[in-house]
Amino acid sequence: MRYYSTRDKNLTTSFSHAALSGLAPDGGLYVPQEIPSYPAAVKSSLANMDYRDIAYETILPWVKDEIPSSVLGELCYDSYSFGAPLVEAGDRMVLELFHGPTAAFKDFGARFMARAFSYLRRGESRALKILVATSGDTGGAVADGFFGVEGINVTVLYPFGRVTPLQEKQIAGLGGNISALAVDGSFDDCQALVKKAFTDADLCRQHNLSSANSINISRLIPQAAYYSSSGSVKPNSLISVPSGNFGNLTAALYAFKMGAPIGRFIAATNINKTVPDYLQSGDYVTRISQATLSNAMDVGAPSNFERMTAHFSWREMKELMLGASVTDEETKETIASVFSVHAYVLDPHTAVGWRAADKLKNYVSEGKLIIVSTAHPAKFSDTVEPITGSIPVPPSLQNAMERKVVSKNIPADFEALREYL
Repeated sequence: MRYYSTRDKNLTTSFSHAALSGLAPDGGLYVPQEIPSYPAAVKSSLANMDYRDIAYETILPWVKDEIPSSVLGELCYDSYSFGAPLVEAGDRMVLELFHGPTAAFKDFGARFMARAFSYLRRGESRALKILVATSGDTGGAVADGFFGVEGINVTVLYPFGRVTPLQEKQIAGLGGNISALAVDGSFDDCQALVKKAFTDADLCRQHNLSSANSINISRLIPQAAYYSSSGSVKPNSLISVPSGNFGNLTAALYAFKMGAPIGRFIAATNINKTVPDYLQSGDYVTRISQATLSNAMDVGAPSNFERMTAHFSWREMKELMLGASVTDEETKETIASVFSVHAYVLDPHTAVGWRAADKLKNYVSEGKLIIVSTAHPAKFSDTVEPITGSIPVPPSLQNAMERKVVSKNIPADFEALREYL
C-alpha cells in the first residue's frame, strides 16, 4: 500500500513514513492510492467477530507490507481491552465509543497509534517528538496512549479556557514524557501552529517531529473498525456522526468503501457548520470557530476535509451523507428530552448527533438509525448534571480528576512555539 499527499499525487510514501512523519512535506495529508476492500469471507463474518478481530481485519490491508500479521494481532489485542457496544435508546441505537481509558472515541485511534509507533521505531536511538493540537478529547487520549512509551515525547497544544477542567487534567496532568501548551486562541489556532511546524524543514530535522492528530493516517485507520462493527449488527443504517475536524467521519467513509454494510451518514455539527453548508451549496468556506457546549467540535477549518475531497466529489458526498447543525440551546433540550423519555444520558457531542438525526428523520428507512456517542457524559458534568442530575463517574475519570494541571501558556504565535521547542 502506497500513500500520497492530498496536494500532490506524485508525492508518495510508505505507511511507516506517512505515520511517523504525520504530514506530507508540502503540507498535505496522506491518503491511500486506493481504499482496500474486505475479503468476501471477512465481510460476511463481521457480525459474528470479536471487536479485536474486526480491528485486525480492518487495519491489515493498510499496513500488511510493513507490520507482520502476527505483530498486528498483538497490537490489536493490546490496544483494545474495550469494545464499541450498540445500546438501545428507544427506536435508535447508540454506538458507545467511550469505554476506553479516557472515556472518548479518540482512544480507539490513539492506543493503536502509540503501539504501532513503538513497533515501527524499533531499534531507533533518536527520540521522536509528537506535536498534537486538541479541542478537548484528542489531547487526553494521545497523552494516555503515549504515556511512558520509551523514545517518544508528546507536546499537546490546547485552546486555553476552551476545554473542560477534566479534559485539561487529562491533557496536562500526566507529566513524564507528556507536556502541554495552553494556547491563547482557538483550536484552529492550535492546529495552524502544528501544521506550520511540520512545514518548517529545519524544525522537523532538529526535533524529529511527528503528529498524533487525525491528520495522521495511522490514527484514522483504526477508527474505521467500529463503523464496520456497528454496520454489521445493524446493516444499511443511517449513522449520525458528531463532527468537528472530520477525522471520525472520514474513517466512517473508509469503512463504507471497504465494504461495511452501511447506508448513509449524517455530518452532525454544532454551529461551526462549514461542512453542512458545503454539502448544501457546493462552496467550501472556512470560518473562525465559535465556542460551544460541544467544545471538541469547535472547528471552523476541518483538516480532514482535504481527505474527503481527495476521495469524493461534491456530488458523491451528497449521495453518501447529509448535513445538519445544532445550537447549544437545542443541545441542552435534546439532553433533557432523551433523558426524560429514554432514561439515557447524552454528552453534548452525542446530543448534537441525536438532534441532527431528528432534523433529518425523513431520511431514515425502517427505523435503522445509529447515533455515534463520542464521549462519556461525566466528562461534561457541568453541562449535563444540571439537566439530568448526578452522573456516575467511571474509575478512569475519577483518577484523572485527582491530577494537577502543569502547562505553559503561549500566544497563538509560531515564534512562541518555536521558542518553546
